Amino acid sequence: MTRSVWLKADDTVGDWEQRKRRITAGLEAGIDWVIVDEADVDRVRSLGSVNIAAFAGDDVHVMEAEPEQSDADAILVGKHTEGDGTVDLPPDLSGSADLSALRRDDNAATGGYVRIFDEEYEAFAEEVARDGEYTLVVGEDWQIIPLENLIARIGEETTLIAGVTTAQEAQTAFETLENGADAVLLDTDDPSEIRQTVEIADKVDREQLSLQWAEVTAIEETGSADRVCIDTGSLMDDDEGMLVGSMSRGLFFVHAETADSPYVDSRPFRVNAGAVHAYIRGPDGGTNYLSELSSGDSVLITDTGGNTREAIIGRAKIEKRPMFRIQAETADGDRVETLLQNAETIKVNTPDGRTAITEIEEGDEVGLYYEETARHFGEAVEESIIEK
Repeated sequence: MTRSVWLKADDTVGDWEQRKRRITAGLEAGIDWVIVDEADVDRVRSLGSVNIAAFAGDDVHVMEAEPEQSDADAILVGKHTEGDGTVDLPPDLSGSADLSALRRDDNAATGGYVRIFDEEYEAFAEEVARDGEYTLVVGEDWQIIPLENLIARIGEETTLIAGVTTAQEAQTAFETLENGADAVLLDTDDPSEIRQTVEIADKVDREQLSLQWAEVTAIEETGSADRVCIDTGSLMDDDEGMLVGSMSRGLFFVHAETADSPYVDSRPFRVNAGAVHAYIRGPDGGTNYLSELSSGDSVLITDTGGNTREAIIGRAKIEKRPMFRIQAETADGDRVETLLQNAETIKVNTPDGRTAITEIEEGDEVGLYYEETARHFGEAVEESIIEK
């Protein structure tokens, strides 16, 4: 699941200048969606690239009317209608104008906004979820219990978006019933809260990997090969690097070049990742050949504790360099290997910390990610593959 952050910026927020400041802060923080009134869609487009959801105009509820085409990415019902309590819910929910709009076959509306005042509105939100691609729910006097109920009852037919006003509330929404909401609708002018909420959404999505030690059984100089330096658009810390290897089931932890040396300055955005044939683990859990990577692709950054994050490649640089072949044996007796450049700046993870590949000897332990599965076009498969 990929979590997202929606920012509320309709006319309940204030005048356009106030809404503009909020939207600008959201764009700078990296929000995924902005919710505005239809009249503001073009204004938001001029501010930057972001998904836009717009509250529908009155004509979307009129069955005979041909709704005007909107430039918004999603049209929401629920404002000034049953969804926010402006109009009372009908005794029979199937008679709701909001639900009628969602059930039309002309895509006049794609989602619904519901303020949860009581159990009746909770039931209404469930009905909206059955027909809407997006279901936005904002708790009033009570928040956690309705959200728990909706998470438990609503399946994958809708994107459930929970209303929050702080980053802490967003954290709770993402963790409720372990699965959490798919997204949050943030209602705040505070740039720091917006930024923290985006950071929380990003962390929730990160993969946690289990790394292990393997004993080096062979290390030898080979001839030259085409090796790949991956320069990212992000700075890495001393304990971060990437997972690469000649065999997809065993990927070695190679540190980023964050350390200075007497001969070369640090390059904290870079991982010297090995030869062009090697695999690298990606953000989606799959693998790519190093030779396939190019500017704009996403790559997985991992720290020595197995915490991960995503980064964008700025440049993948291929040059002919002398190489080392390193082979290691896992606790289960499986042997994996890879090629790494013969240079002091290339460091692997050991129990003593980061160690240059030029200092590694047989019998040393190195860190790697190991999984007993084969790969076909980067995807894990259950089949027997022999790699030598």
